[in-house]
Amino acid sequence: MEKSIIESLKEVKRSIPPCLPPLWARTGHLQTILGYLLPSEKVTEDGIHINVTLEKETERIHSTYLKGSSQTVVYLFHGLGGSADSAYVQRAAILARKMGHHVFINNHRGCGLGAGLAVEPYHSGRSEDLSKVIAYGREMLPNHKHIAIGFSLSANALLLLAASVRGEVQPDFAIAVNGPINLDRASIKLGKGLNKIYDKRFTNDLERYMKVNRPQDVGDFSLVKDLRDFDERYTAPLGGFKNRADYYETCSAKQYLPKINIPTVIITAEDDPFIGIEDYREAQYSPTTVVHIEKHGGHVGYVARDGLGYKRWLDLAIGKYLGVI
Repeated sequence: MEKSIIESLKEVKRSIPPCLPPLWARTGHLQTILGYLLPSEKVTEDGIHINVTLEKETERIHSTYLKGSSQTVVYLFHGLGGSADSAYVQRAAILARKMGHHVFINNHRGCGLGAGLAVEPYHSGRSEDLSKVIAYGREMLPNHKHIAIGFSLSANALLLLAASVRGEVQPDFAIAVNGPINLDRASIKLGKGLNKIYDKRFTNDLERYMKVNRPQDVGDFSLVKDLRDFDERYTAPLGGFKNRADYYETCSAKQYLPKINIPTVIITAEDDPFIGIEDYREAQYSPTTVVHIEKHGGHVGYVARDGLGYKRWLDLAIGKYLGVI
């Protein structure tokens, strides 16, 4: 069964046309920025709001459930500084709903409508949180196929879960998009050149996050100059790690990729300005993993040309892979 799924996923990979960018979006930075700025459809249907209890009963995260008609459930998890309202999450939800699937659109700890529901912060290694949401969905919708899609930070966490690293309940199939599988290297890259602009934005987002969810621990945030500082001062101690290095080493998915034991598709781009493609080139993979590397796409951008206009290549690719299950 698994072999046939993997072979089908490989066939889908071969059938998907490359992400050929318009002339005005040919760099990784432009792909990333335009992927964020260009108009994007939003979910309009009403969903059921659910607060999912995590491993500590005092900790919860918010999820919006959209009822479907198929035998497939899709779970969507956003990236750093994002929420369930992030454009790429919303488009994926619309795509899954058009296919008739049930959808859980999730906010990480303290994000979006989940502000104030959890004391401990989210981070790239919270695979156990993803597992709790999937466990909730499996109990609610047994005898269904359960598919998880993680973007950026959540892609790393999802790959950990796919390798059975923290979290007891896995999805049946995983799609991980632009995951920072080497957290130390990614954080260093984020602090160089033009990336400093993104680094500053992430840091500002995290300052607001802390003031909402952990105001007693903010202290003098002027000491935090970048994401690495934030991880040393806040993520590591509040997440139970010795220091930043311990957090990065423990939670980087790259080392666990050979242990992935469910059908998994990894999508990334050579020109992602945040994440070096060398980690994906160097990595060892399990037989249940299909790696899809595009030349263009930036960081969760994937703006492809369509005549004189553009289209969202990532939506096309995700739709094709979902069609296998």
